[in-house]
Amino acid sequence: MKVELGRIKDILGRFDGRHIAILGDVMLDRYIWGDVNRISPEAPVPVVEVRREEITLGGAANVAHNIKELGGIPYLIGVVGDDNSGESIKGLLAQQEIDPRFIILDASRPTTTKTRVIGQNQQVVRIDRETTENISKKIAQMLLSHLRVVINEGAEAVIISDYGKGTITRELLSQTLKLARETEILTAVDPKEDHFPLYRGITLITPNKHEAEKAVGFEITDESSLEAAGKKLLDMLSPEIVLITLGENGMAIFEPNRCMKKVPTFAKEVYDVTGAGDTVVSAYTLAIASGATAYEAAIIANHAAGIVVAEVGTATVTVPQLINYMEKYGHYIEH
Repeated sequence: MKVELGRIKDILGRFDGRHIAILGDVMLDRYIWGDVNRISPEAPVPVVEVRREEITLGGAANVAHNIKELGGIPYLIGVVGDDNSGESIKGLLAQQEIDPRFIILDASRPTTTKTRVIGQNQQVVRIDRETTENISKKIAQMLLSHLRVVINEGAEAVIISDYGKGTITRELLSQTLKLARETEILTAVDPKEDHFPLYRGITLITPNKHEAEKAVGFEITDESSLEAAGKKLLDMLSPEIVLITLGENGMAIFEPNRCMKKVPTFAKEVYDVTGAGDTVVSAYTLAIASGATAYEAAIIANHAAGIVVAEVGTATVTVPQLINYMEKYGHYIEH
């Protein structure tokens, strides 16, 4: 099943200026890059000689960054701690011209920070500083109030970026979905496997294979089990679209009363999958909000993922990059 490049370009053209809310776990990604030339005499581990350090937006903040780079206008709603990492996130948001008004400072918890040590372009170790305890009811109500403001300012969709770090609580999610139904806006979720029962009533969900397996309770080993998993998620959550990402095997799309559709992977090289899920949910949601079908949106999101996994570290993609990539490598696209 092919789609015309002109049709895809038309959809991508509608990304510009589209208002998208992102509610979820805001993180800082810290990278320490270096060379590895020897093994430590103290333990059988590599010695990394540090060459440079870098900080980038992670989690829900990376989703906002992806929306921004694709031409949309992100409204990031989340929580950071009263610490240096929280200040770094605010600084990065300012650099990217992402509105920081809806970031709440919570002195009772640290900013979720993931530090990756990379030697010779290979990740050596990851160090996490975080708490996974739920935010307080007071903070949750503040986030919900921010979401109401954002919707009043013209948000057309809300992406729930759930990394299981305590921002997306049962009560907050329930009230978020209720508000979305009342205002008739699109809801998308990049899920955490432990929270699947909470997602009933969302518009679309983008689990990876592991998350889908955890949710349905059986392994996905072939076409038959994949189709069974997709149908079970449709029954469990009553969404309009289930998009299961399958790594090197592409994506599978499920809609009520329709046959499963598959899209092959478009990645030419895979160096790092960090943040690929953020890119998928960002591109997919923007595409659906811009009038794409579930299949057209998957074509777009899969090409976007193919670009970012070729980069080491958290990466984003722009519409011109997407078009150029599709013109060179576009599977299932008629030129």
